Amino acid sequence: MTGATGNADSGGRGERGPAERGIRRWWVYQRERFPLARHGPLILAFSFSAVAFSWMLRSPSGWPSPVSAVVAFASCLIFFLQLRIADEFKDDEEDARYRPYRPVPRGLVTLRELGGLFVLAGVLQLGLALWLDARLLVLLLVTWTYLTLMSKEFFVGEWLRGKHLTYMVTHMAIMPLIDLYATSTDWLVFQGHPPSGLFWFLLASLFNGMVIEIGRKIRSPADEEEGVANYSVVWGRPRAVGMWWLVMGLTFGCAFLAARRIGFVLPLGIVLGMTLAGAVLIGVLFLRRQTQGAGAWIENWSGVWTLALYLSLGPAPLLWRQLG
Repeated sequence: MTGATGNADSGGRGERGPAERGIRRWWVYQRERFPLARHGPLILAFSFSAVAFSWMLRSPSGWPSPVSAVVAFASCLIFFLQLRIADEFKDDEEDARYRPYRPVPRGLVTLRELGGLFVLAGVLQLGLALWLDARLLVLLLVTWTYLTLMSKEFFVGEWLRGKHLTYMVTHMAIMPLIDLYATSTDWLVFQGHPPSGLFWFLLASLFNGMVIEIGRKIRSPADEEEGVANYSVVWGRPRAVGMWWLVMGLTFGCAFLAARRIGFVLPLGIVLGMTLAGAVLIGVLFLRRQTQGAGAWIENWSGVWTLALYLSLGPAPLLWRQLG
């Protein structure tokens, strides 16, 4: 009886093994390369802020459509996943040479599998667009096209290499495109054309993308990796931190002008002013100490800044209106 039971259990585990291993592989991949627990709240704030801001530009009261908010969040989540997958393809050779510990070089997942996930996610985006409003397909195709050009480095990769600021600006231009798509789940569906004042919100997204990009590529000397062109290496740490502060200030300015259109200037100014002051303090401490792991403070504060920005342009002013 014991032997029979053992064989049955073993056989059951054998049948479940491949599926369980497959789920585990993808779970490990998302934990390492696209951690939902970390990215999810930021993307939710990003997407809901877009829908809410568009709504507040169009309407003096009420709440945006929950359906628009859901489609915007799901679509944005997929966009950022597609960006991660595109990077896996673009950086394949470099990762194999300098970062063999990453999921693709070490064989956890293959580029073919990631390509399949990219297509499947795109089909889901397409279905959501058709379900909400077929006119969304135009902006979806525009964003996909730009993402594709990015993944090919606009076919001028050799020219872009070494031009770090140009490279960053051209790649971060995807951020306002994604945000434009998210806002369109409101204004395109219910109004048919963008509301006045949307420009400053989209420009804030562009500069905020740079905040995140620079923030995640500032590291202490002990944390630098061979073959990785972090801004702390190519610009030097003082200049890299200065650029981080600069783009944060530009984001603040655009957000301030966006907040004027929805009557939320003072609260936004207080929240972002305090968050910017925190960034200055963290940057100064980093430059003085530069201990191992200190760069993580800058990267994490970039996330705090992003949450403060989008909450101050979406959920917070929306609630302010309802309570007022």
